[in-house]
Amino acid sequence: MSDSMIPLDLAGSIVTMAVIAVDLVAVTQALSGSFARRLVIAAVGGGWVGLAVLLGASGRLAFSPNLPAPLIGVLFAVPLLTAGVLALTSEKVRATLLGIPPQLLVGLNAMRILGVLFLLDFIAGSLSGPFPFFAGLGDMITGALAIPLALSIARSKEPSVRTIAGWNAFGTLDLVVAVGLGITSAAGSPLQLIHAGVGSQAMQYLPLSLVPTVLVPFYLLTHAIVAAQLRVRSRAVHTTLTASSAQ
Repeated sequence: MSDSMIPLDLAGSIVTMAVIAVDLVAVTQALSGSFARRLVIAAVGGGWVGLAVLLGASGRLAFSPNLPAPLIGVLFAVPLLTAGVLALTSEKVRATLLGIPPQLLVGLNAMRILGVLFLLDFIAGSLSGPFPFFAGLGDMITGALAIPLALSIARSKEPSVRTIAGWNAFGTLDLVVAVGLGITSAAGSPLQLIHAGVGSQAMQYLPLSLVPTVLVPFYLLTHAIVAAQLRVRSRAVHTTLTASSAQ
């Protein structure tokens, strides 16, 4: 690692951990239930972050032909699959997730404006190819649009379902595209299709490894919950209109 990269890695570590801490505290505080229940959820979340840090620091998240399943992919998928299964099988979990204020879910995405760090990593030479541009610019646009949208929802100036759904779809697509480009441009990846210098290899090591193992699953979950809330809202409006027309 060159001396010029040390300040950027340090800044990336500080920013990433700060964003994770804000996300974790904000969501656990917004959840319904007792303090003990929220404390357990926070402990589980903190433990997951600790595991991601430990594996990233030891280099265990790097792609290796000796691993049947890349650990970085496992850490990416497990939170999404766990939340999905719990939401589908437990009405209590589903109600808890749907009860998170939408302005909070949207507002937390505002921190994705810090995707500018991907562009700085490209300038510094630690990322190359299309990945840092799509990931960085997509996150910055999503984060910038999240600010006025969250404020509008919080002020009870209900934006249209179409406006929220459009932002939600763009933010989700940004993450999906970033994951796809990250996998296909990572050295050692069995799915590598893009060979452009160092590619996205830095995403397998700290501090950037916390993005695919913690932040991307988290933000995908916020988009999934917002989509579910919009579906519930649309159904409620449809039911009201149907009942009114039947009278």
